[in-house]
Amino acid sequence: MQTIEIDAEPEAITIELAKTAIVIIDMQRDFLEPGGFGESLGNDVALLSAAIEPCKALLRAARQKGLLIIHTREGHLPDMSDAHKAKVERGDPSVRIGEMGPMGRILIRGEPGQDIIPALYPQAGEPVIDKPGKGAFYATEFEAILQANGIADLIVCGVTTEVCVHTTIREANDRGYRCLVPGDCCGSYNPEFHEIGLRMIKAQGGIFGWVTDSQRILAALAG
Repeated sequence: MQTIEIDAEPEAITIELAKTAIVIIDMQRDFLEPGGFGESLGNDVALLSAAIEPCKALLRAARQKGLLIIHTREGHLPDMSDAHKAKVERGDPSVRIGEMGPMGRILIRGEPGQDIIPALYPQAGEPVIDKPGKGAFYATEFEAILQANGIADLIVCGVTTEVCVHTTIREANDRGYRCLVPGDCCGSYNPEFHEIGLRMIKAQGGIFGWVTDSQRILAALAG
């Protein structure tokens, strides 16, 4: 089986491609597009857009190598039976989960805004995990898919770095998965949170995982 070594911090990591999955976290229209939920909260969505092209390049290479690719979308059932009151009742009532937003009901499954942006849209056969929480493991089939495919290592991309990406990495770390994070494939509405989030992952000898960038992964895949 093919293994590759990827330059990373705090040190290089060797992965087996057959046991590695690319995980693209919440690259959804409501978070990334002008006029969406993220912008309605006062955020500059252009700060997330910088991650799109690096993610596209990584997806292209991963598909050519036949890696498992998994996409996630944060969102709730239309009746909101999976949306905790403590999560819903935050912020301005006019822009809360379930309310009507610029691209349909906010963070409700099946609404246009909850879907993945066209530039990174899943191909046929790539699992899409609809998750009611921040992390990909909570109340989803995510781990069952990883186990069924013999996955040991995750290359985690997406938004936002300090929230859904970080939560998924922490959940994965506690379950014994190794996580590699290409920082340029992630983004935050707060650049400081993005940088600190990446530093936290690789701190103390890689307490949560390894940090690299898309170019170093692409170079290893092409080698």
